[in-house]
Amino acid sequence: MAYAFDFGAIVPHWELLLDGAILTTELTVVGAVVGVGLGIMGAWARASRTPVVSQIVGVYVELIRNTPFLVQLFFIFFGLPALGLKLTEFQAAVLAMIVNLGAYSTEIVRAGIQAVPHGQLEAAQSLAMNRLQIFRYVIILPALQKIWPALSSQIVIVMLGSSVCSQIAAEELTFGANYIQALNFRAFEVYFIVTGIYLVMSILLRMVLKVLGNYLFERRRHV
Repeated sequence: MAYAFDFGAIVPHWELLLDGAILTTELTVVGAVVGVGLGIMGAWARASRTPVVSQIVGVYVELIRNTPFLVQLFFIFFGLPALGLKLTEFQAAVLAMIVNLGAYSTEIVRAGIQAVPHGQLEAAQSLAMNRLQIFRYVIILPALQKIWPALSSQIVIVMLGSSVCSQIAAEELTFGANYIQALNFRAFEVYFIVTGIYLVMSILLRMVLKVLGNYLFERRRHV
């Protein structure tokens, strides 16, 4: 029996998909800003001359990079309440994305730091700049410029990975799709549309990150 496509069955539920896309965007923005910030601090710590600090961050990075994101999400949402820390679905999803992106961006940013010419560091030291000043004014922007494409790709990956947050009832895009499919059993239609939405969101996010990178690094050239 031939399957009769009916994309019109999705139209009455467009607000669910819109709300899900908005929440996915919110998760991505917060997760990206805080996660990259955490990654920058982690990269600085990894380059620290204090072995204990570097090793602690190293353990965190390896732990997150070698465990599934879904398990990390479940641990935060279901495991932490056993220790008395209860989080909402949104808070747990955001925290999981921050922790995950923080670990990956730590290594990405660290690679950029290692690519900064040593001569620039020696020049900064000769000007009597302290370590914080050297990191802020000499290291971090050139490092980010070198790894911006890789960092942008990781942010997009985390955005797409937010789809598993539906497993803890965070009402993002995939949650909305699952709910609609449970109502009308139009699995092909709803997931076809959601696939297209994720594709558009990914392309737009890459464009935004490219524009942001151009702004940051072009501005640096004229300083």
